Amino acid sequence: MTATEGSPPSNTIVGWREWVSLPTAGVAWMKAKVDTGARTSALHAFDLEELDRDGELWVRYSVHPWQDSDEDAVSVTSKVVDRREVRSSSGHAEERYVVQLDVSLCGRVVTAEVTLSNRDEMGFRMLVGREALCQGFLVDPSESYLGGRPKVSVRRKNRGR
Repeated sequence: MTATEGSPPSNTIVGWREWVSLPTAGVAWMKAKVDTGARTSALHAFDLEELDRDGELWVRYSVHPWQDSDEDAVSVTSKVVDRREVRSSSGHAEERYVVQLDVSLCGRVVTAEVTLSNRDEMGFRMLVGREALCQGFLVDPSESYLGGRPKVSVRRKNRGR
């Protein structure tokens, strides 16, 4: 057996902020803060509506992928895997829906538990927390956007880029 056989895959190094996509939710790109201080990932969501599908709780919600903009909203429907009280870094506690989403980060796709919250006042529409990062990522806090930037064609249309 060679040294690499049976070894876990190597870790992917990410910066403190990265471009991510949520492929199963239809969100092509959004900036995310990589936050080792947060256990669970969090996503800016609004217009939340509970749905009953064959006795299971689902939630329909909208996502604004671009910081400081309400353009290009994406409507998403996800099965609720939990409701959890989450305490923010400021100490404020709120109950949030928890859903599972595929997150594409630096060329790798992982499934992550994501809480849905109003992040309008926050600098990033998404936080990638430790539970997602422990799936093979190392964070270099001195770096940003190690996974590269999205192609011009996927950026918000009215920015003229």
